[in-house]
Amino acid sequence: MSTSVKTFPLWAFFSLLTNGILMLAVILLIWQQQRVAAFFGIITSPEPINLNSDRQIATPDLGRRHQLNYQEWVDILNQEAEVAADQSPPHLTILAGDSLSLWFPTELLPEGKNWLNQGISGETSNGLLKRLNIFDRTQPEVIFVMIGINDLIRGTSDRVILNNQRQIINYLRNTHPTAQIVVQSILPHGAESATWKKRDKLLAIANSRIRKLNEKLQSISAKKGIKYLDLYSLFTNTQGNLRREFTTDGLHLSREGYIVWRSALQIYSDIELKPQQEKKGKR
Repeated sequence: MSTSVKTFPLWAFFSLLTNGILMLAVILLIWQQQRVAAFFGIITSPEPINLNSDRQIATPDLGRRHQLNYQEWVDILNQEAEVAADQSPPHLTILAGDSLSLWFPTELLPEGKNWLNQGISGETSNGLLKRLNIFDRTQPEVIFVMIGINDLIRGTSDRVILNNQRQIINYLRNTHPTAQIVVQSILPHGAESATWKKRDKLLAIANSRIRKLNEKLQSISAKKGIKYLDLYSLFTNTQGNLRREFTTDGLHLSREGYIVWRSALQIYSDIELKPQQEKKGKR
């Protein structure tokens, strides 16, 4: 009797290896930061980026943004993208997504880059797809994309979400052929411990569904030859829910959550992105 052997894709093996190294490195980095903080009685955080102060991209006060309607958000992001296109700052890195990207504390973003934040509160994959042209003229080195949780909250099907993600990837690859595109996983939510005002909508979404959706998103990224950053695994507890210390309400992130994200971005950039950038520079 013959037995069939199920093959394990090579890209999946290297993905598991990279994610394992990333998770270990993030844990060690956070542990080291906590030890330093405990020793000195302070919270350690990086200084704001200041590669070239006269070319920095201005970011309006986020408190004012909280009261803007969607079109006003788009208009402001368009203005910021125009500044970035005209000034062409070195090592331009774009965050594209929803409120999770939007509220990323500026002082916690990894150093050595000029960041252009293109996040909008409540954004969906379809909304992001329609406004990608805002930063067409920019010349980013890296584009980090995180989108999808608001689609799930609104009841959008996995099929539609994944199709929009494919279109986002295709658009960015065609418009920014020299940029490294990194799709980030959709984060879990806090489940029963969530206190967000629309908690019932979160509870209607199983975190296991988000995990499976991320697996499909990772597969799509691999087939299209772009990077995938698994943040989901770093933010979940043993029950598969968003860890309480990393969130303010079961959906949005706390400062500790952003420190984890920052560490993942920094380490992933050093392990996965920087070596490839150096290779391109030598050609």
